[in-house]
Order: sequence, then C-alpha cells, then structure tokens
Amino acid sequence: MYKELKKFKVTKSFTFGQEDSLEEVCNAPESASGIFLVYAIEGDEKELIMVGSTGTVQNDGSLKSKNGGLYDKIVNGHQFAKTGRKYSWPAQMKLENIERLEVVWYDTFNDKVKVIPTFIEGQVLQNFLDEKGSLPRWNVAF
Repeated sequence: MYKELKKFKVTKSFTFGQEDSLEEVCNAPESASGIFLVYAIEGDEKELIMVGSTGTVQNDGSLKSKNGGLYDKIVNGHQFAKTGRKYSWPAQMKLENIERLEVVWYDTFNDKVKVIPTFIEGQVLQNFLDEKGSLPRWNVAF
C-alpha cells in the first residue's frame, strides 16, 4: 500500500469478475469523493493497473462532486471504448485475459479529512512512475 493512503479511514474494496455486474458489486458510496486503485488479480499476484479519482476542490475550499460520487465514476466513467466502465472493463479483461479485478477506494475529502482527490491520485501515480518507469497500463496519461 502507498504510504499516502494510510491516513484515509473511509476505505473499502470489492472484487469484480468478467461475468459480474459492476453496478451490483461496487460498494463505493455515491456521496464520497476520492481515489480508486484497480488491481489485476492473477492467483496470489496483484498488479496495480489503474488509478482514478473524482471530486474537484473549489476556490472557497468546498468540494464540487459529480452526482453519484465515487460509485458513478467507477461504474459509469468512460474508459477504452469511451463507454461506461461497466461495459468496457469486462471487454478489456477478456482482451487481456484478466480473471478478476480488485478495486480499492478511498474517501479523501469529508468532514474529518480534506485532501484534494487529484493530488493523492498524482502522488500515487508519481510513486508508481518512480518505481516502474511508467504509469499503470490502464492509465493513458496524467
């Protein structure tokens, strides 16, 4: 786990298989903003393949959150074929022969902690880049 994620107490995870409904297995709240990490699971091996975030901090320090928060960003966010992840993830998993995904999400901006979601996303991606020399394979750019 990345050290910058340890301070976030509101966090959970779920797994997703090619035949699962992302809408049903996603346990991220619609009211939360923050980041999510996607791991490809192969036996006992876990590989970080994507980092995403949602929520924008405004000039007055308030959070502007999309309706549906982390849940909507994970389930309906556009990726690959520019369709919702509920469609594009299973298709990409088949292409890459990925059996399962584990999605770990963190609420980074709430009453107790106020950390800009894209700041944490950038930190995690920077650490990954420093370690591997590239971004996770499902992150096109940052």
